[in-house]
Amino acid sequence: MSPEAGFQIAALGLGGNIGEPRQLMAQALQALDARGDCRITAVSRLYKTPPWGKLDQADFFNACALVETSVEPVPLLDLCLDIERGMKRVRIERWGPRTIDLDVLTYGGVVLDSDRLILPHPRMTERGFVMMPLADIAPEMMIRGRAVEAWLTQVDVAGIEVADADPKWWRQP
Repeated sequence: MSPEAGFQIAALGLGGNIGEPRQLMAQALQALDARGDCRITAVSRLYKTPPWGKLDQADFFNACALVETSVEPVPLLDLCLDIERGMKRVRIERWGPRTIDLDVLTYGGVVLDSDRLILPHPRMTERGFVMMPLADIAPEMMIRGRAVEAWLTQVDVAGIEVADADPKWWRQP
């Protein structure tokens, strides 16, 4: 499905491990979907994943979503950061515990390297907790010349398990 004129398809990564991350991710997706300039077109299954980078913390919940949007890449990042702040996200330590994390992974075919945003996300292809849910919704999406499903074969997915197989988990009360 091609996006409407003036819109692009952006891939977002979502995660969290403090409080009710599943509920917060659902609220974030609902907030984006309620906007006139964003439409959620696909959401992955919900995954429970072991911590990455900083190991002495609770498991995470992770998912990916595709959003059709007319919001440009950096303003989309700002929108995601505003949603995080509204959900009391505090950035204390890199890879540390968090209520919610919203990452802009890709934006159409845009390649961008600015001080605020790098597209595609520079480390996404190294992370099973990103590639696994992204493969649910966009297995043939090309990232740096390779399909998501090909990248998935190269990453560590040990310990990652499906927490909810229903791709409508984010719409459930």
